[in-house]
Amino acid sequence: MSRTETARQSDGSEAQGVRLLHTMLRVMDLDKSLDFYTRLLGMKLLRRKDYPSGKFTLAFVGYGEESEQAVLELTHNWGRAEPYELGTAYGHIAIAVPDAAVACDRLSRAGVKISRPAGPMAHGGSVIAFVEDPDGYRIELIERS
Repeated sequence: MSRTETARQSDGSEAQGVRLLHTMLRVMDLDKSLDFYTRLLGMKLLRRKDYPSGKFTLAFVGYGEESEQAVLELTHNWGRAEPYELGTAYGHIAIAVPDAAVACDRLSRAGVKISRPAGPMAHGGSVIAFVEDPDGYRIELIERS
């Protein structure tokens, strides 16, 4: 189904023009987070805007244009000194990579925390790994050829 087609909801009704736009993450150091997502994970900075009256900056990153796929919104609240509590309901972001072990090796050399090295899922299936961004958000790398 294309992004412009009608989606059938679980109750049988239709949701026209509905699609996932972005996931928002609050970050402590925007420059450090932008470096992680762009240089180390290969995303592009799509747009960035300061909101002086609200004392925050929004930066959108992704692997393609927002009109084509979901992206990440990195929100930096100016002057915040204490790290955010990540919350117990949050899971992770998943990114497809051609080789999870190679990706982990490259990220590890760049100082990224590898919380689960590349390997098969416990009960069989995909090769996965978990890394952490500068704020401790978990990112699952899923090997896709």
